[in-house]
Amino acid sequence: MANAASGMAVHDDCKLKFLELKAKRTFRFIVYKIEEQQKQVVVEKLGEPGQSHDDFAASLPADECRYAVFDFDFVTAESCQKSKIFFVAWSPDTARVRSKMIYASSKDRFKRELDGIQVELQATDPTEMDLDVFKSRAN
Repeated sequence: MANAASGMAVHDDCKLKFLELKAKRTFRFIVYKIEEQQKQVVVEKLGEPGQSHDDFAASLPADECRYAVFDFDFVTAESCQKSKIFFVAWSPDTARVRSKMIYASSKDRFKRELDGIQVELQATDPTEMDLDVFKSRAN
């Protein structure tokens, strides 16, 4: 288990599942949660390859912070099929201040554990990570 700057450890499963998403495309998305009692980041939810952006957005709680990774498929202007791995720092306005502080202070360290992130998004409400945002950031 890696030790984060904020004192948060990163459960080995976080990296293993990310590698499966990146290399084998086993998952469409992964939602990570900080377990404050254990002081570590753990995998909360795995999205099946057939799941959509809507399923991903629905898997993030309305009033709690999360980290997430989303494997976004898109077609370029030249009609090439591509994909990019997005890291999403989800920090809704309605989340507890303490929670927002913990997630903010642990983010960079956690993100470094996931080698292969191509785009980072910060979102405080669903409109900041809707499908159009993903499309514009992917190109």
